[in-house]
Amino acid sequence: MTMMDRLLDHAQALRFEHLSRAAVQAALTFITDSVGVGLAGSRHARVAEVRAAAQGWGCGDEASEWASGEAWPAPTAAMLNAYQIHNQEFDCVHERAVVHPLATVLPALLAQAERQSRRGAPVSGRDLIAALALAVDAAATLGCAHVAPMRFFRPAMCGALGATLGLAKLAGCSRAQMADALGIAYSQLAGTMQAHSEGSPMLALQVGLAARAAVCALDLAQAGFNGPHDILEGPFGYFELFDAPLAPRRAQVQDLFDALGRDWRIAELSHKPFPTGRAGHGALDGVITLQREHGFTADDVVSVQLAAPPLVLRLVGRPAMAGMDVNYARLCLGFLVSTWLLKGRLGLADFSRDALDDPERLALAARVRVVPNDCADPNALAPQRVAVQLRDGRHLAIDLPAVLGHPRRPLSIEAQRAKFDACCAHAGLGAEATEQLHEASLRLADSSDAASLVRRMHPPISH
Repeated sequence: MTMMDRLLDHAQALRFEHLSRAAVQAALTFITDSVGVGLAGSRHARVAEVRAAAQGWGCGDEASEWASGEAWPAPTAAMLNAYQIHNQEFDCVHERAVVHPLATVLPALLAQAERQSRRGAPVSGRDLIAALALAVDAAATLGCAHVAPMRFFRPAMCGALGATLGLAKLAGCSRAQMADALGIAYSQLAGTMQAHSEGSPMLALQVGLAARAAVCALDLAQAGFNGPHDILEGPFGYFELFDAPLAPRRAQVQDLFDALGRDWRIAELSHKPFPTGRAGHGALDGVITLQREHGFTADDVVSVQLAAPPLVLRLVGRPAMAGMDVNYARLCLGFLVSTWLLKGRLGLADFSRDALDDPERLALAARVRVVPNDCADPNALAPQRVAVQLRDGRHLAIDLPAVLGHPRRPLSIEAQRAKFDACCAHAGLGAEATEQLHEASLRLADSSDAASLVRRMHPPISH
């Protein structure tokens, strides 16, 4: 049995009733988290630029832009909403896969749910949750199989394939249509780490374009268009082109695909407590913990050093500098740590132009550095060690085998709710609308029309 056969078998057989209780709870938890993050992302300055461009790509009323409620064709709505989820680096992540699955998957599935609802064939909340779990299984399994260092932007590429499979499930596609849809999506894969290297806003838009590609792939397959089928193991398949030769590790990769339906990847997701890349969370977690235990302030700090796997250095080891773009700053460890030490917080409002150019913050950021530890895995984000040197001669350190937000160190229910409320407030939603949206998200499994969740995302805005 090929890996594609295993994936398609899993997709065809999966029902909501097959999901473990932990998988269902994780789906509801991270749908809620992603809705809040996506609403907050609607206030990102570059959303207007993306929206302005999209207006020239066609009009329609199949699906809605979150927060504004503006109507769009389903592919465009998926793109805009996926961009909103990822543009502030606040969305959940599968750490082993280094994939942000819900950023691509949830907007695509909700766009399809809206489209089907408007056609008189609504999607139930249970069916949406099952399709979401399937999509995350596909995206994270592909990500977990990677052994090469990241060159292509894995959240967009794995996310596009996962979203396509989830969409095909939601639309009731046959096995043959699912295979075609995946082949069509595979033929559109794009996105590299160059945008990440430069701190370009294109980084988040790659996720948006992946969501649009997934919806387009479904539409083409349903129209009868054929795609290539041997897209995983073929001579020009996913592993050969985007990762490393498959032959020497086929057994290990096959084991990951054989775990489909047994190990629910959605239950392995990590929350982001802070609006920054997950690679920046370890230093923040360590500094906050040490500060709470030892009571030092920014004035006491001589230096902060993070020892972490090489990937962390690649992702957030860039220097802080005046004039840096907000996207760059969100992936700059020095800026993140100096902001916490000086302000005692790191939230959505801490990336203003004044904050980015603050001389005191930039000076302190220069005393923060990342060094590689002895981890040989080029895709690992842990373990990490944070060391703080103080002016009084004390040397404080903490080891972090798992960072706050990981399933082994989950955010408390109270912290999850505080994040959701802060995101909704940032988007301008009032307290009553926020409460109703939170309740609807957590009770999605009881809904006969999953699209009703989107309608709660754009009530009257508070002023």
